[in-house]
Amino acid sequence: MSSLPSLMPRLRPDSDRTSRIDRFAWTSGTCFDAYGLRFGVRSNQPSLLERLLPHLPPGWTPAPSPLVDQLFSVWVEERATPPGAARLYAGTRRALRVATLGEVLTRLESEIRQGLAAGARRRTFVHAGVVGHEGRAILVPGRSRSGKTTLVAELVRAGAIYYSDEFAVLDGRGRVHPFAKPLSVRGEGGCDVHARRTLPEELGGQSGHDPLPVGLVALASYRKGGHWQPSSLTPGQAVLELLTHTVPARLRPEASLRALERAVSRAPVLKGDRGEARELAAGLLGMVERTARTSRRPTAGERGMR
Repeated sequence: MSSLPSLMPRLRPDSDRTSRIDRFAWTSGTCFDAYGLRFGVRSNQPSLLERLLPHLPPGWTPAPSPLVDQLFSVWVEERATPPGAARLYAGTRRALRVATLGEVLTRLESEIRQGLAAGARRRTFVHAGVVGHEGRAILVPGRSRSGKTTLVAELVRAGAIYYSDEFAVLDGRGRVHPFAKPLSVRGEGGCDVHARRTLPEELGGQSGHDPLPVGLVALASYRKGGHWQPSSLTPGQAVLELLTHTVPARLRPEASLRALERAVSRAPVLKGDRGEARELAAGLLGMVERTARTSRRPTAGERGMR
């Protein structure tokens, strides 16, 4: 794994200013690139940077310059009660003030990912879990706490390849790229504080690396005692549904629409309530397998040429 450079970040001249908090006594910082954006993190506690690595987005690389597009600042209250209370700033906005540094780092990780999803110009980020199977991607769109991670985990246990439990990252051709952060398995009662980072290998699976065409989209809302009897959506209906889960839809509507249209152009899109994730996982994988077998069958013209 690459190491983080020691660089005190500063915003590019055309970025929003942070002069109000620039006056604080920042003593350490670092910068990294991800998806064409440059991020900076600074703090008054040098040891904090040693704890950043697990919280960076997939695919990050060390930055060669301190000029950044987005700046995050963590101020540790050394004399606070209780000790170690900290403040997190996203630009000039105070994003969080809590009693533990661990909570700040968790929130920092989330803020960086959301900033990345909104700002990346060559990719369209859709809130969705993603797995790969038979050379195709299965998308499970949904907001936070909609059950994406639970269903993705069951799909991986059933033999699918892990791509993401948070974002489907689409390129201009509608293909899905991996965003394989560890799965965030929440604690009892949906607790974020005690969420457990789970690697796909712990579920008996592995992470994908290559972009895939979309093979199936399952808009599956969990309902206790529910039974999966979905309706099929037209491509137009599918795009409208996915737009509600697309991070840059308002910032870059034309690029977002183009990526979504190409993503669903040849994929069935199903919507309905689901029950337990384990029951649905096998059915979704089976559907993709049947589609793959059908697409591999030679046509009458191809058989005649043999």
